[in-house]
Amino acid sequence: MQFQVPIHIAPLTPPIDYQQQLLLIGSCFTEHIGNHLQQVKMPVLQNPHGILFDPIAVCNSLQRYIDRHEYQPSDLFQWNDAWHSWEFHTRFSHYKQEVALAGMNASVAAAHDFLKTADWLIITLGSSFVYQLVEAQFKPVANCHKAPAQTFQKHMSTIEAMVTALDGTLYKLFHFNPKLKVIFTISPVRHIRDGVVENNRSKARLLETVHHLVQKFNRLYYFPAYELVIDVLRDYRFYDIDMAHPNYQATQFVLSHFTQSCFTPEAQQLMADIQKIHVAYKHKPLNPYSEEHRKFLSTMLQKVQQLQAQHPYLSFADELAYFAAVPHLP
Repeated sequence: MQFQVPIHIAPLTPPIDYQQQLLLIGSCFTEHIGNHLQQVKMPVLQNPHGILFDPIAVCNSLQRYIDRHEYQPSDLFQWNDAWHSWEFHTRFSHYKQEVALAGMNASVAAAHDFLKTADWLIITLGSSFVYQLVEAQFKPVANCHKAPAQTFQKHMSTIEAMVTALDGTLYKLFHFNPKLKVIFTISPVRHIRDGVVENNRSKARLLETVHHLVQKFNRLYYFPAYELVIDVLRDYRFYDIDMAHPNYQATQFVLSHFTQSCFTPEAQQLMADIQKIHVAYKHKPLNPYSEEHRKFLSTMLQKVQQLQAQHPYLSFADELAYFAAVPHLP
């Protein structure tokens, strides 16, 4: 008896290994994937502009990386005693204009260099809704920074508009980096504030847009993160208390399928080995001065040294320092 809808995910061809670089951009679900990949020491760069939800914001940001755009003081505005950019997430905002500007430009410069040599771009789209700045001839914004609602005009992008924007951006990306390949995902986070019906319409437009592009380009792939949560798990117990965001179990379920379908067997084994080391590194001993803990540190140190010798391109500096430091009674 089956208790889940079966789903077949075609293996990625070619699969990803540890010698390849990945740039991730998009919604908050992007950071679930990116944080996991960083934790297992994959060479990744995620969301250089911060979280982005709609395809128009994603395209604008990617264009900034290609051009290595340099933001000027006139590009920032002051709100709630801090300087912001309509193109960046609030984590780049600062009460000093020069600090905010320096952080934004440094992030774009790093993204330009990384994207130039990256092997994969993972784009996670969250919503078809776009917010446009009324006072600036309805210029689309990537983040509203909690400004009053009347500051913006909100509308749902058409499939045609999103296809056009992404299509043009992809052509520029492939010219900028001829070896680049792209994985699209749709975020399973429900945008309940838009309304249940509106959220479903929004996701449907994203799905149609992405599949249109995947069928057009031979370097585009689709990973069904949305379907894994909505159709396979399909239960509110896999959502957080807000009933909108997938919880830890759901996220791990998606990451497990992502790893199995997108990475080489060797990369999967290395990820598992590094994950075990990470768990040990974060372990808090009941008695750090006990003989048992000393043996634990010695055993883990040997394992990390062995893994470092086998994979010299990875850095285990923090783990080696931690397991080599034997605590002494004060």
